[in-house]
Amino acid sequence: MDEAGRGPLAGPVVAAAVVFPAGVPRRLATLLDDSKRLTAGQREAAFAALRRCRTAEIGVGAASVAEIARLNILHAAMLAMRRAVARLPAIPDLALVDGNYPPRLDCRVTCVVDGDATCLSIAAASIIAKVVRDRAMQRLAQRWPGYGWESNAGYATATHREALARLGPTRHHRAGFGTVAQLALALHPPAADPLPPADLAAAVPPLPADALPPALVSDPHVAAGFGGMQALMRPQHPEGQAGLPADEVDLALADHVFD
Repeated sequence: MDEAGRGPLAGPVVAAAVVFPAGVPRRLATLLDDSKRLTAGQREAAFAALRRCRTAEIGVGAASVAEIARLNILHAAMLAMRRAVARLPAIPDLALVDGNYPPRLDCRVTCVVDGDATCLSIAAASIIAKVVRDRAMQRLAQRWPGYGWESNAGYATATHREALARLGPTRHHRAGFGTVAQLALALHPPAADPLPPADLAAAVPPLPADALPPALVSDPHVAAGFGGMQALMRPQHPEGQAGLPADEVDLALADHVFD
């Protein structure tokens, strides 16, 4: 398992879980590596090969900007991982997770530091998560132009920071992140009683439970950005992982996450 999108100033965090019950095919193995080491073209080629691989079991999950504000980015990433595992055909006996912080799962968990560079299943997960998130941000860039999301995927590049200072944040920006808060306050300084940046996350209202749509990615703009990933995101377990209710599992990649 691995995730993509813990560091950006905008957009959701996306996680993927990949299982190879029969082992990794040799030809596919040559395409797999830490997604950060691969070019965009290499990631797309590996992504396509993983989708074609009939013996690869893939689950994808995400946590929204609202959930990042409510939970903090670390716990939101753990939630995305739980949702990814919930979309596997079966819960594995053991989950190998990149990094050193284990998510709470209904199976044994082993953390592997730099696992995306040393473990093929984690490398595969890093590629899936990265490509899915990048495609979503590219689609968002068409609807929210000016921030360069089509190329920076929401990360704090000079172009993105300049656009934030000039245009202000969108609802897809992570208000609790210091850079976003500072640039937003610089653009629109409060006249009195300023809200401390540390309190900005608490100021983001939680999403009402009855606002969670049951269908995954029905928006055609978003659906096109995933390039057919909806089938991989369809929940396999009605109640999800670790007791998550069905509507909360569907939240992972539903309309309002990327709307």
